[in-house]
Amino acid sequence: MHGADMTMEGGWRMPPMDMSMPMLPGLEGIVPVVGPFLPGQGMDPAMVPEARPSEVVALTDGDTLDISVSMVRRTIAGHETIMFGYNGQYPGPLIQGPQGSTLVIRVTNEIQMPTTIHWHGIRLENAFDGVPGVTQDPIERGESFTYEVHVPDAGMFWYHPHMREDVQQDLGLFGNLLVTSPEPDYYGPANREEVFVLDDMLFDAQGLLPYGDSAPTHALMGRFGNVLMVNGATDYRLSAQRGEVVRFYLTNVANTRTFNVTFGGARVKVVASDVGRYEREQWVESVVIAPAERYVVDVRFAEAGTIAIANTIQAVNHVRGEFYPQVDTLALVSVADEPVANDLVGAFATLRTHAAVVEDIDAFRPYFDRAPDKELVTTVRIQDLPVPIIQSMEMDTLYVPPMEWNDAMPMMNWLSTGEQVEWILRDVATGKENGDIDWRFRVGDVVKIRVFNTPRSFHPMSHPFHVHGQRFLVVAMDGVENPNLVWKDTAIVPVGSTMDILVDMSNPGTWMAHCHIAEHLHSGMMFSFVVEE
Repeated sequence: MHGADMTMEGGWRMPPMDMSMPMLPGLEGIVPVVGPFLPGQGMDPAMVPEARPSEVVALTDGDTLDISVSMVRRTIAGHETIMFGYNGQYPGPLIQGPQGSTLVIRVTNEIQMPTTIHWHGIRLENAFDGVPGVTQDPIERGESFTYEVHVPDAGMFWYHPHMREDVQQDLGLFGNLLVTSPEPDYYGPANREEVFVLDDMLFDAQGLLPYGDSAPTHALMGRFGNVLMVNGATDYRLSAQRGEVVRFYLTNVANTRTFNVTFGGARVKVVASDVGRYEREQWVESVVIAPAERYVVDVRFAEAGTIAIANTIQAVNHVRGEFYPQVDTLALVSVADEPVANDLVGAFATLRTHAAVVEDIDAFRPYFDRAPDKELVTTVRIQDLPVPIIQSMEMDTLYVPPMEWNDAMPMMNWLSTGEQVEWILRDVATGKENGDIDWRFRVGDVVKIRVFNTPRSFHPMSHPFHVHGQRFLVVAMDGVENPNLVWKDTAIVPVGSTMDILVDMSNPGTWMAHCHIAEHLHSGMMFSFVVEE
């Protein structure tokens, strides 16, 4: 990889390019139609406090936590970078609270952009969902807003802005909220637990690549980073004893990248996802985790040595039309030869069935086979893109991977902004798109939604579909029934696939549904729906 050392027109810098994927002729010197933005431009980084690692904050029902949104300084990939942080931490504080409690979070904004906090995946009161213009006004600089976060479901959730998250979230505004179950054996036994927040950021030789000021850049594929991180670190390390069972809570906070997480040959058991446990635990070779998803996996490190936890993908070179394997180490685990004192090998080998989950889902099974109540199709509309991009994309769609694991066209992607690209969710029945969609339901409704990700658009791409305030089941993909269910709030629809979800409309209010690729969201790919009492 190389990065341009020159500043282009208007203060832009060209994105880093893989030399095996040369720039298209005709794009030389072209810059995005929006201006560049970086936080703290012109400031001396030494004037900004250094970010601290995330701290655990254990709350009980009714407790109050103050969170400040402020500028922080970090050094990533050798570059001193001004970023944003919750309470000066990276990631933000790991908030813990018991299931059924209400946590009071008082947020004060000290950055130059208006912001909010969205409590992702939590079926909380609508007024505290954090969507500007829908549930609250933006929190302007110097202002505060108090959230009352009621947490009815056990599991790992997270919080992030719902304003320009292509910028604010990428710059460090994210944190986990772990809701603990009163059941002592809610998950199976493990020797210890680790929280893994997966992320990426985009750097060139001079540092962090600027963002679009008035609209996102990278609107076609989303802003893929070239520096991968766990908990904000590029060289994350763990130590373990031989035979130790480690529970990993995985959260993907990246703008657009779907990770395929492998554990170096260690045995992996998936036990839970977004809003709770699976019906049945199951063995997996890897964990595919799209932006905003969470997974809980138990991993047993049976052999001594160094194990790489890695992002293991089939990358694509759009210029040559070739796929090639790509492995990026996310973390290293040093497994000592000394055996763990409490060997859980027997319990780990057992795949538990969770009767309470099966019983909960049983009430919804009669709805699985019925026709969809609502149908959405995804597509994209473009205007005023440079001609070489349009010509290249028309050739490019002759072969489209179902999942985009990497940015295979960095220059074209960077030059496409939210002012030229409109990503679309279209209601098949009415033809209405995005914000014009008008869906109304009642509390207690069970709604089957079919989402078709058409391969016949200007640039087909997989989309992580997120529903606010409710939970849903992915009951079928491409007509094949899902054999092992788990409650979700976000699920990815590959290119050419049809996903059937069953939404439990349990929570009144005006809620959003959208693609969780940040650049797609801010290029129009969202709508609101109403659930009435």
